[in-house]
Amino acid sequence: MTANSKRLCVDIGGTFTDCLVLDEVTGQFSLVKSPTTPSDPSDGFLDGMAKAAKEFGESIEEFLGSISVLIHGTTLATNVLLTGNGAKTGMLTTQNFRDFLEIRRAIKPLHISLFNVFIPPNRPLVPRYLRLGVPERTLYTGEIFEQLDEEKTAEAVEQLQSEGVEAAAVCFLHSYANPTNELRAAEIVKNVAPDMYVTTSHETIHVWREFERFNTTAVGAYVGPAVANYLRRLEDRLRSSGFGGNMLMMLANGLVQTVDQCIDRAVYFLHSGPAAAPSGARFLGEIEGKDQLLSVDMGGTSFDVGLVRQGEIPTTSESWVADQRVAIRMVDIESVGTGGGSIASIDALGLLKVGPESAGADPGPACFGKGEEPTVTDADLVLGLLSPDYFLGGDMSLDVERSRKAIDKVGKPLDMNTVDAAYSIFTLANMSMADEIIKVSTKRGYDVRQATMIGGGGGGPVHAGFIADRLNIPSVVIPSVASLYSAFGMYAMDIGEDYARSHVRRVDAAEPKEINDLYEEMENEALAAFEIVGVDRKDVKFRRTIDMRYIGQFHEVEVDVDGGDFDSKSLIKATGNFSAKHDELFTFAMPWKGVELLTLRVKATTPNAPFKLPEITSEGTDASSAKKSVRSCYFGNGFIEVQVYDGSKLTADNETPGPAIIEETTTTVVIPENYDCHVNANKNYVLTRRADA
Repeated sequence: MTANSKRLCVDIGGTFTDCLVLDEVTGQFSLVKSPTTPSDPSDGFLDGMAKAAKEFGESIEEFLGSISVLIHGTTLATNVLLTGNGAKTGMLTTQNFRDFLEIRRAIKPLHISLFNVFIPPNRPLVPRYLRLGVPERTLYTGEIFEQLDEEKTAEAVEQLQSEGVEAAAVCFLHSYANPTNELRAAEIVKNVAPDMYVTTSHETIHVWREFERFNTTAVGAYVGPAVANYLRRLEDRLRSSGFGGNMLMMLANGLVQTVDQCIDRAVYFLHSGPAAAPSGARFLGEIEGKDQLLSVDMGGTSFDVGLVRQGEIPTTSESWVADQRVAIRMVDIESVGTGGGSIASIDALGLLKVGPESAGADPGPACFGKGEEPTVTDADLVLGLLSPDYFLGGDMSLDVERSRKAIDKVGKPLDMNTVDAAYSIFTLANMSMADEIIKVSTKRGYDVRQATMIGGGGGGPVHAGFIADRLNIPSVVIPSVASLYSAFGMYAMDIGEDYARSHVRRVDAAEPKEINDLYEEMENEALAAFEIVGVDRKDVKFRRTIDMRYIGQFHEVEVDVDGGDFDSKSLIKATGNFSAKHDELFTFAMPWKGVELLTLRVKATTPNAPFKLPEITSEGTDASSAKKSVRSCYFGNGFIEVQVYDGSKLTADNETPGPAIIEETTTTVVIPENYDCHVNANKNYVLTRRADA
């Protein structure tokens, strides 16, 4: 094997660690899954490397030595925040302003019913006694009104250190306009407490709105030590095992960066893996000639949904994660706790529910041999949708009897037999996932019947057809790499970063030269960052946008701006684009109202190395040569005999009418009764709803 002839994408999920290897010599993908190791994710990572090396007949040192680029996504930061297992965090802030996190602009805790008589108060990640104010003051204009009191800042750091604080968030008023005091405070933290993780608000988000910036920085500090320790340990283990290529990290904004560039801003690792899925959907949509896409990714712990509209992947800065406001630019993905490992239980009203609790990787679903709680995967197995002998290509046997016993734990109290209880779990999971799709589409004025669903994740190919049938979605594409969907999306990602500058002005009072100077400042900052990693400036592309709103509005709309010199004509055009975009999103515009600018943004990117999906030969529509067996499956009206196909024997243009099952080494595709399946030239499975369904 030629040295440095492979590219590798690794996505660590809650249940499995996915490794997708692209051999740049042959153009072939190799798919490898290994169990995630929650106690130390790097163990599961190296287990996956050993398994992938075996696929190529190489030692792990030879395999890692042949990797030119490794792109890594991980749910570690998200899991730390969701489980509340983050670092003990302190905050340094402007004196007398430590209660921003507590007040949080009077936003009530999320997920609290409006019918609750008593709504418990919000609990900030940083308790009040660890939020310490220090004398300093920067004005909104960027003028330093009061220099940082370095002596008192050092005393505050010593106090945090004595309290056992592991991470510090430095959050000063108006630091987006001038970060001088924040930078000096961060230096003092590093000098006084060298082992303390430190992050600053201006590096986290360079925009106005103090609560959003402060809280997002606090989240980054809270998850920072776990992320930093993991990445540094992983880097050391990879280097000692022969890896000499470049490791890039998948970020929440849909871009990738080197570890050194992003390790001090750990908040960008939230949704690190799932953020790649819409890029994979867009790539697959281009193959099918579709630009209205619905990306769904059903993993072991969660179900993630994202839209791709007219080929564009929407992003947002309005995210909440675990009741914490996170205002960084993120790929607009909604998640619900319904995955293959989601646990079925009976709630306080005596009703069946699925999730959000998950069996995870340890102990995992009951059928894996260690767990005892009923999960969605156990229901799939009892219904005959999964083979007990061919899970992960036979690497793992599933225990049907153990699944039946687990499902009886919820079935018997509900006076249901095992199969009916399993079907109820299956149906309830599908309903929950369909509701999440409605949340991101129909409730935003988007008709999913005009979209093509891209179904990925370990459980996506089993459930996608049934979810689409429930929502009357006409077409579903199950990619050949569906079980490693997010890892595949990383191949389609660009390398780069988002930059932003607050610039609050009414349009009629804005100075185009000021705007132009800020755009050039951000672009020069981006070029300097790319130069560090060896990217030539001619390979860097910029996308300029402005966040705008009608005067008096709370929410803003992001509109595109042409490159080059920004002048008065550019401002007029941007205002017109805003009205058009507002009308497109909300079906109305208010041209008689004044418009104001809020934030200038630049997205700086350089393309990742290109790749193509391999093509397979066509042998006509007849798929009979791929028939493998017949299995009894339950679809709601009793068991029926369903044809099972061997995915490795299917060729381009093969047709398989539903109901049917296609078994691949790393996934199982279930074709519902109302759909027919066509195998395309790239070995993707295209499910089309029958006209009479």
